[in-house]
Amino acid sequence: MTAIERKFTLQVPSSTENLAMIREIVSNIGTQAGLESSDIAKLELAVDEACANVIEHAYGHDATKEVVIRATFDDETLRIEVEDTGRGFDPGTVKPEEVEKLIHERKTGGLGMRLMKTLMDEVHYEIGPGQKNKLRMVKRLRKTKV
Repeated sequence: MTAIERKFTLQVPSSTENLAMIREIVSNIGTQAGLESSDIAKLELAVDEACANVIEHAYGHDATKEVVIRATFDDETLRIEVEDTGRGFDPGTVKPEEVEKLIHERKTGGLGMRLMKTLMDEVHYEIGPGQKNKLRMVKRLRKTKV
């Protein structure tokens, strides 16, 4: 029997009002993919952080812009893409400062990518200046053996 790939696309206005809806849809996709509840929570948090970063940093809270979330899964992996046309950034320019230092100094920024990399199995960011920026995240599915 061949594996079936399932694809979902959500396109929403760039507003924090839509984060709860995005989390709910991502949770449902995680359930369909067979993730355990702890992994679904990690998936929700990673996608929420990615979308919040787009809304705040890439678009500067401009609700006329859109965030596109694509989810694809098969028997082995769940892949999420968050796409925007806003200001991109180079994650390599973020200094690997210690988290405690960032917290102590109450600095914002630089924690989102680190958090996503902790929650997901793979995280890749592509900058398309003047075009599209894509954040790709992968969660490997751990199917229980029968």
